[in-house]
Amino acid sequence: MARKLAFDRVLFATVVLLVGLGLVMVYSASAAIARAQGAAANPFLVKQAIAALVGFAAMAVAMHVDYRRLREPAVAYLLLGGALALLAAVLFGPELNATRRWFHFGHFSLQPAELAKLALVPFIAFQLDRKLDRVNSRELLLPVAVATGAMAGLIVLQPDLGTAVLLVATAAAMLFLGGLSWRFLAAGAAVALPVFWLLVMSVPYRRARLFAFLEPESDPLGSGFQALQSLIAIGSGGLLGLGPGDSVQKLYFLPYPHSDFIYAIVAEELGMLGALLVLALFGLLLWRGVRAGLRSPDPFGRYLGWGLTTVLVLQALINISVAVALLPTKGIPLPFLSYGGSSLVVSMTACGVLLNVSQHGG
Repeated sequence: MARKLAFDRVLFATVVLLVGLGLVMVYSASAAIARAQGAAANPFLVKQAIAALVGFAAMAVAMHVDYRRLREPAVAYLLLGGALALLAAVLFGPELNATRRWFHFGHFSLQPAELAKLALVPFIAFQLDRKLDRVNSRELLLPVAVATGAMAGLIVLQPDLGTAVLLVATAAAMLFLGGLSWRFLAAGAAVALPVFWLLVMSVPYRRARLFAFLEPESDPLGSGFQALQSLIAIGSGGLLGLGPGDSVQKLYFLPYPHSDFIYAIVAEELGMLGALLVLALFGLLLWRGVRAGLRSPDPFGRYLGWGLTTVLVLQALINISVAVALLPTKGIPLPFLSYGGSSLVVSMTACGVLLNVSQHGG
């Protein structure tokens, strides 16, 4: 058994900086909305701060519970089964904004699609660890495909196509890193791309988002509104930004400034330097996550570390790409920064597991 080392202080500091910056930006981006609601205290900041405290507690637990516990078959399948059960149950819950994505508990909510990340990545790592010499066999590919497809399918029904695509892409990346042949990747893409195209074109609002992405100026007050307002916010920031709290676009111009488009507010208030700082912090997260996987004493830790790093960094890239109009508009949060308790707690828990993996490296 590998000896336990000190945790990765660079990774820990990166997470703390991201969470701290997220709290500041959530407060700033939501201030106008909170004032309009007549709240004595900013409810968005209060909820996000509570989620951050829960996240630090979950991260501390994940740091101190040996990650190899997740390799036990009972644990891997229990996590997978629990996540699938929650994803199915939420479809029978109350509808909010034409979606069924959350369980509501008073003033708080839980999003099962976020928890699914903490179940699917360990399950795939578990399969790779046991069948690494058969990575191109049906014995490995079938359970991974069934688990990933079931999760993605249930999430699409909510509907939440963005998170479903994120999980599928993460699964594909983990299999590729495990040695999956290019021909299987090509075959998977040949199946997935037509399905994705059908899911986009068969739903009017998704189709409108795609066309707005291709030509947002054609409908500046409709389907192209979010993308254009986000670009205005980013362009207004210049090099140094307008200053903390001084965003103009958050004043009811840019929809969801505290969640989906918080990166645009970062760029507007903190400028290009602030936007690049966020990218640099996620770059650090990528580096330290890959490093933790490389130094892991066993294949399970390697693929667990790489999988969790992939899901966090890829989600960040998707969100930022939407903000700068490189991808069609999609409501997927920026890890650590966007308002949303489930996303914050899950992201911090994932980093706690990464920190645990880093403690067992050589």
